[in-house]
Amino acid sequence: MHLFFSVGEPSGDQHTAHLIEEIRNRCPEARFSAFGGPEMQEAGCHLEVRLTDYAVMGILNVLPLIFKFIQLIKQVGQYLESERPDAVVLVDFPGFNWWVAKKAKALGIPVFYYLPPQLWAWAPWRIRRVRKNVDYILSGLKFEKQWYESRGVKVDYIGHPFFDEVVSKTLDQNVLSELAQSQKKTVGILPGSRTSELTRNFPVMLQVVRQLSELFPDATFPVACYRQAHFELCQNLIQEEQATDLPIQLYLNKTSEIIEAADCCLMVSGSVSLELLARKTPAVVLYRSHWGMYFLAHLLITCKYMSLPNLIADQELMPEFPSVGSPEKDVAKISAIFNDWLSTPLSLERARTKLTSLYNETVIPGASAQAAKSIVSHIQPETQQKSAA
Repeated sequence: MHLFFSVGEPSGDQHTAHLIEEIRNRCPEARFSAFGGPEMQEAGCHLEVRLTDYAVMGILNVLPLIFKFIQLIKQVGQYLESERPDAVVLVDFPGFNWWVAKKAKALGIPVFYYLPPQLWAWAPWRIRRVRKNVDYILSGLKFEKQWYESRGVKVDYIGHPFFDEVVSKTLDQNVLSELAQSQKKTVGILPGSRTSELTRNFPVMLQVVRQLSELFPDATFPVACYRQAHFELCQNLIQEEQATDLPIQLYLNKTSEIIEAADCCLMVSGSVSLELLARKTPAVVLYRSHWGMYFLAHLLITCKYMSLPNLIADQELMPEFPSVGSPEKDVAKISAIFNDWLSTPLSLERARTKLTSLYNETVIPGASAQAAKSIVSHIQPETQQKSAA
């Protein structure tokens, strides 16, 4: 059995690495190739292209890479035609993966979409592409399964792998001890996994940190950096924003430890919100954009919230701030929420209790195993027929 994966996001790289391990448990002779990321490679997947290096959001960030993406689309088409894998598994990254699905479907290769694009959130007319080029959706969200099913798409609900990864991950006890040692109030800063997100959001986060550090001189603000380049970018932004006096410490690849140790977090909107839910850590959600993207979002977005816990709960458990233009008002409002949480333990506990209730009501364990089971069960009969032929 040969499976080809197309994965462009860092979080998708992590989820797919676990999925590969689960498929190998069921099919030890399976072969895996991909346009993917380093964690998949560590799990034994052969990388044709390190696609996660091109993870960007927004049309203005995509445009400089457009010729590279055209080249990659041509390359993936040639690879599928020459190798003819038994199935293609797409993970998020719809701008690129729609083309991969189209190429695979034209060659008669079954297409799975694991953790599919959030069509229910914006531009729902894209469902036509799913019906035409995707055979099975593997959905991590219960309401998402219902949305796709009601539109005539085959869906298996497998739960979200983020929750399994939280349970199974071994945390760095030295970092946890370091964060807990001071016994001070701790506000985790999560500036995003994309460079463009970090560049837009981290300077505003520093403004919030400055206000909070004046209100709570003993508070500490650990910053989660996804990779070395982000660590260095944060260092540069701290210098540029004249924030070297703030009680900030940068950590590389210690997001889980920061979330676990923090009293609460300030985060950029993204899938990391599910880890905050799993660890029951209250958070405020920020997402900075430019005016063009802001107006486009108002035209296209069809859901009430931008963070997944709020969408699952259908209420704002994590206060959200889609921010554009001058950030002063948003900084003041965000600081006021943290002021309430840090000065009134009962307020913080209420926020934590709401997250705990949502987690207990909605989380289903074993998502990676369920996804592996679904993929294998759908394609094994076909591979057996190929072998017999």
